[in-house]
Amino acid sequence: MLNSLYSGITGMKGQQTKMDVIANNISNVNTTGYKSQRVRFQDMISQMNANAQGANNNGRGGINAQQVGLGTQVATTDVMMGGGSLQFTGRNLDFGIQNGDNSFFVVSESGNAGEPMQYTRDGGFYTDTNGNLTTSNGFRVMGYSAGTPANVNGFNAANLTGQAVGPLSIPETIPNPAGGGVLTIQDYSIDNTGTILGTYSNGEAYVLGRIALSNFANPDGLEKVGDNMYNSSANSGQPTYGGPSDDGFGTIRSGFMEMSNVDLATEFTEMIVASRAYQANSRSITTSDEMLQELINLKR
Repeated sequence: MLNSLYSGITGMKGQQTKMDVIANNISNVNTTGYKSQRVRFQDMISQMNANAQGANNNGRGGINAQQVGLGTQVATTDVMMGGGSLQFTGRNLDFGIQNGDNSFFVVSESGNAGEPMQYTRDGGFYTDTNGNLTTSNGFRVMGYSAGTPANVNGFNAANLTGQAVGPLSIPETIPNPAGGGVLTIQDYSIDNTGTILGTYSNGEAYVLGRIALSNFANPDGLEKVGDNMYNSSANSGQPTYGGPSDDGFGTIRSGFMEMSNVDLATEFTEMIVASRAYQANSRSITTSDEMLQELINLKR
């Protein structure tokens, strides 16, 4: 049988994979913090019809190898980790990471020590009835807890990053660190260094903790696991934790959300390319079939 039949099949399979990726990108055009993907191809092994020959002593020149390729295959499905644009929301628990394409928020399903962490660019956070800082699906947001709330005057929240990351919360009430009963929260805010400040009923502001960010040696190696989250992998490297605005880490902006980095113009152009490539590969199959038909018709 003609090898072109099978080469055409590999081409159609590859373009179908590309179309699957394009469709997924388009479906996530409004997904918070989504990173688009692209498909790259590489050729398969080639059939050697004649080996290369070097020049000989009789003055005859060298001859190149005669090879016929046997099709194509998907080389990679790259994740494009470039940052999406930040959109203003005005909500004080919405956060976007600025100037830090390599930085991710750290979350945990239960917040227990030793549990594998997961990572996300989706900074839409919430508080539950216990004051726990959570993601939209209930995962705990991780960071550096202040333990006993410390008065903001003269306190450097950067000192918190020396400890292990743990779950963060914004408690409704706290014992007065200076003595004198229970204090009730009046307001809270999170600045661009990730420091959580709570203002309580005595009129004082207290440091409650600091949001953590994670960096990776190879963020392209992270594995998507759904729910806008990633797992580390053998090729991403282990995470390095730090605080927003620290050296090498991004800055977080309260009241903003990172949008998807999908470019619809690019995706629709690639859709046309994939469609035409698929069509061309199908034509190579039908043409090969017509050639076989002509061969069969030699015997009438």
